[in-house]
Parts: sequence; structure tokens; C-alpha cells
Amino acid sequence: MDISDLAERILKGERRALARAITLVESGRRDHRAAATALLERLNDSGRHSLRIGLSGTPGVGKSTFIESFGLMLTGERLRVAVLAVDPSSARTGGSILGDKTRMERLSREPLAFIRPSPSQSHLGGIARRSREAVALCEAAGFDVVLIETVGVGQSETVVAEIADLFLLLIAPAGGDELQGVKRGIMEMADLILVNKADGDLKAAAARTRSDYAGALRLLRKRPQDPEGFPAAIMVSALENSGLEKAWTRMQELAEWRREHGHWEARRAAQARYWFAQDVRNALLARLEEPRAREHMMMLSEQVARGEISPGAGAQTMLEVLGDVRPCEGGAAPIA
Repeated sequence: MDISDLAERILKGERRALARAITLVESGRRDHRAAATALLERLNDSGRHSLRIGLSGTPGVGKSTFIESFGLMLTGERLRVAVLAVDPSSARTGGSILGDKTRMERLSREPLAFIRPSPSQSHLGGIARRSREAVALCEAAGFDVVLIETVGVGQSETVVAEIADLFLLLIAPAGGDELQGVKRGIMEMADLILVNKADGDLKAAAARTRSDYAGALRLLRKRPQDPEGFPAAIMVSALENSGLEKAWTRMQELAEWRREHGHWEARRAAQARYWFAQDVRNALLARLEEPRAREHMMMLSEQVARGEISPGAGAQTMLEVLGDVRPCEGGAAPIA
């Protein structure tokens, strides 16, 4: 694979090259990982910055419908939009239906849009293991907005906030009272709460739900990265395309305020540190899958099971076998 040629084609905005690059970074093969790292390093100084928007919500809240309507509104303003949709994977096979792209039929035909579904592969946090790298590729390809749709499983989906500039939480009408809205975790990460399906018979229920969540947000501690009035709760209808322009305006206001007050750069720097630590951890865990390491793991596991050594002593021995960590006094363990 010619990494230089692939990088140049991505910088030109070629969709096929972008799709091929995302397939490369999602691969677990060692040679593919090396090629993916080289590609990302080559694109690292492209100087392009997209608005990264993470979007979460429980299944059935209308995430795909919202993304399609919202994406079509953005492409109508001549903005290039990339959608990275994460689908839950089978616990048995690791496969996924990848149905998000089929649900966004109109947006998938839009020349200014790019939709890439990916299986979660049992990765926790609501996103795929390589979503961050896929976002970086879309950014280098010149997309103005990158939408990251999470699996949609509830309160644990906070990892998406580590790759997004803005985090949206979609709520269904009559989805819970004010006390439900005070729940920590995903509520504290949200920059905007969008009450979807605010149309027809559900419009009155949506107004009550928005009011409940607006009240709940006032009870949360104000974050330094938020101007007055944020986080906010807004009613939208992806079916009738109502409230979408207001939501987009609020997103732009928040993004601009954070840029002007230095929170934008600080957030991205913190995210880079977070993913550096994650990559180190993942690389260390990958070492355990090597034949030599697995052999030692099985041997030590049997010794622990027979009571010959304690679990802690077995773990320390395994770390010494890997050669990544050396024991030292005081319990600290510096990288070799």
C-alpha cells in the first residue's frame, strides 16, 4: 500500500480513498496497524479542523432520522458532512447489521455527505475502538462537520465526549421527569439536550419534557467551558424539520464562544492526552495476545489456581515477562 499516495488522495477529498483509509485503521492486523499509524502521522499536520459533534440517545429516540434531517440541512448550506455511525455488534460473531446507512437513504445520496457505519465490536463507551482515528481522517479529508452517532445504550456513553467538540443528547418526549434528568454521567457531559419527536400528538409532551430537563440542568454545577445559558434543552422534530436551525445556531454560538475563550484548544489538548494514555494501555494489552505471552499467562494462571502463588505475585511475574514494567520500591512501576 502506497501511504503517500493514499494520504494525498484523502487530502484531495476523495471518498473512496477515505473509505479505504477507515477500513485500514479499523483493521487489527499488525501490518495494517503500522500502516495506519504512518498514514495518520502523515496527515497529522494537515491544518484542517472540523466541528466534531457527538450524538447519543437511547435506541428508538430517532438518532438516525435526526442526523439525516440535520445533515441535509447542513449540506443545503454547502457544508461537507461526514457521519460516523456505530452499530452494536453480535456478542457471538462480532458482526453487525450496520443498518444506519440504510436508514439515511436521502443523506447517503447527497454528494456533500459521507456516511460510514462501523461495528462497535463489543467496545464499551458507545463508540468503536478506532472512531477517533476515523474522525481524524474525515477532518483531513476536509469535511466541515463530523457527526459521531453512538450505539445508544444509556448512561455509559461518555467516551464520545473525548473525541467531540460538542456533545448532543437526544431525549424522547415523556422520557422521564425532572429527577430522572438530574442523573449524573451522560447528563453532565451533554452540551445540548434535544427533545426529539416534538410533533403531532407528542408536541405537548415534548414541551413538558423540555421544561423538565431545563429545570434539571439548572441544578447541575456550571462548567467553566460553558457560557451563560448552556447547557440548554431544545425541542426539535426531525420529521417536520422544526427546531433544527435553532439547534445549529446554538451549536455555533457555543463553539465560537469556546474558541474565543481558549476552551477549544484546551479541550482538544486534553483529548489528545486521554487518547495517548488509551493507546499505551491498548498496546500493552495487545502484548498479552502474543504467543509467548499467552503461554506464560496460562502457566501462571494454573499456578494461581493451584494456590502455589498469589494473584498479585503472578501478575507481577507476568509484567516482568513482558519486559514493559520493572518492579521498584514503594509500589511504583515505571515503564522500562
